[in-house]
Amino acid sequence: MASKKLLDGLNKAIARELGVTIQYMWQHVMAMGMESPAVRDMFEDIAVEEMKHAETIAERLYYLGGTPTTAPTPILVGGDLKKMLKADLDAENEAIDMYKGIIKDAIADSDPVTRLLFEQILSDEEDHADQFMTTLGIK
Repeated sequence: MASKKLLDGLNKAIARELGVTIQYMWQHVMAMGMESPAVRDMFEDIAVEEMKHAETIAERLYYLGGTPTTAPTPILVGGDLKKMLKADLDAENEAIDMYKGIIKDAIADSDPVTRLLFEQILSDEEDHADQFMTTLGIK
């Protein structure tokens, strides 16, 4: 049986995935300027991946006896491409920290399936952060 802490963590993860899905998709629509074509495509691709994460996490939460949330985290839209990318990098870094905690909680609950799921998603989130850093010229 999953702990309340783990179930709550999964619901926070779903809310986060829903929020960034909407955020990145709106940024895809709103991106303007000479550099926007490649960045627009990146926003769209990552938004689709994040929606798949939300679905997978929701399925796991439901299997464990929880009820998936439908409320997203706050959505940040607007500004120039650099502002959008910085907000997105912050969101990915928050997710990376959150998902490392969920992995620890899954280990504490002796739940290797949830641990593996979040290790896979964590890898995707690190890739998203890398894409945002590379686009910003940070890396």
